Amino acid sequence: MKRILESSLLSNYIKKHNIESILDEEILEYAQLHFYEEGEHILESGEKLKYYYFFVDGKIKVHYPFENGKSMILKFYKDYNTIGDLELLKDIPIVCSIDAVEDTFMVAIPSAVIKEKFFNNTRLLHHLVDSLSDKLYGTINNSSYNFIYPLINRLASYLLENLKDKNYIVLNSSYIEIAEFLGTTYRHLNRTFKEMESKLIIKRDDKKIYILDINQLRDLSKNIYVKSL
Repeated sequence: MKRILESSLLSNYIKKHNIESILDEEILEYAQLHFYEEGEHILESGEKLKYYYFFVDGKIKVHYPFENGKSMILKFYKDYNTIGDLELLKDIPIVCSIDAVEDTFMVAIPSAVIKEKFFNNTRLLHHLVDSLSDKLYGTINNSSYNFIYPLINRLASYLLENLKDKNYIVLNSSYIEIAEFLGTTYRHLNRTFKEMESKLIIKRDDKKIYILDINQLRDLSKNIYVKSL
């Protein structure tokens, strides 16, 4: 992690994401801008939360580690969000590990400062409640889709969510990670990819997925949207 001392860049991120609507000016005096390189650990499960984070740029992966050494991917964030709500509010160790998938910027507020000086701040508490409510809804939403919809529907939604160019997707995760995220096995995921290829919906070229029929892909997605945690 590198702390970026360029105050103008920090101010730009604060204004861009309207962080002033959440944190009073006196709290923002403690704000720092942190930079994480691709592949770098941001938070480690079980450790103490040192900073409450506003994810402002880049892409991160949230995953839950198990005692046997395996982990389950819960979400990829590529849009603005906050990190550490539960740990800050409940004063517990970090629950999920977070890694930078791409070069990532975070606006950071020392959690000790928040607890010592601002924990009764009304705007901050309202934000924490709203954020946790959204994440709880997202968790229920994702779990429900994994139980109700066949994998082909969930995979179509996943591809649409990650579509950056009009006709192809570059996967930033391994097929095993995608399978874990969608609640299935690698074999089942591979079979489903082959099924979509046989229907001329997509064409795979290693980590690049070409979209051959966007309308079929949208129909299969059934307007499922994978909510943020």
